[in-house]
Amino acid sequence: MKMNQFFLGVVAFIALPMVVVQAEAAQPPMKEVKSAKGQVSSANVFNRLLKKEKERNMAPPEDGVHDPDNDNTHVLQPPRIAYDGLPTSDFGNYVDWVKALNDGLIQPRYDRFDPTVEPLVMDLDIVREVKASVPDVVFPHKPHTQWLHCSNCHPKIFIPQRKANVINMSAILLGQKCGVCHGKVSFPITTKSCKKCHSKAKPKDWKPPQSEASLKNPWR
Repeated sequence: MKMNQFFLGVVAFIALPMVVVQAEAAQPPMKEVKSAKGQVSSANVFNRLLKKEKERNMAPPEDGVHDPDNDNTHVLQPPRIAYDGLPTSDFGNYVDWVKALNDGLIQPRYDRFDPTVEPLVMDLDIVREVKASVPDVVFPHKPHTQWLHCSNCHPKIFIPQRKANVINMSAILLGQKCGVCHGKVSFPITTKSCKKCHSKAKPKDWKPPQSEASLKNPWR
């Protein structure tokens, strides 16, 4: 009797792992998780390393911004019709908005409540020297203040003080500094638009500056 109990116990012990294995095998296979590589924030949608838009100036129901289920979206005028006759550009939405403004083709309202308010236009260029061999950057206040109030940029984005703002292309491409607007509501940073900002050529006798370490401990 004891031998039979022992034999049944051994059989049950051997069969137990088989039941567990079968139970594990019956589970549904795990879903494949797609890699998030290449996915970035909306601040980088204009980055040249990312996939470019196939088509620009699409109709509001198709642009991915407006709600296609909203009836009012279909009432909006398509950009291609609205931009017809305006001066063209090679980048952005293919419209040279500054030229359109200067030619009197558009008359944007400076104050959304009072149409009689005139913009406070400042005709002042700020030159930022670039250490690299590319041309220096010229920031023109005039085309910016024709559209924007000073408080849109100062002092939250740019401190109105000499040498108080550290600006580089990495920050701009990450949606900071100039990138707060450029690439979103203004022309994007592309190879075609470099000369829009880097517009002042270096002097003929220009030489790249030496670092502080090189000046203190010159290598011989």
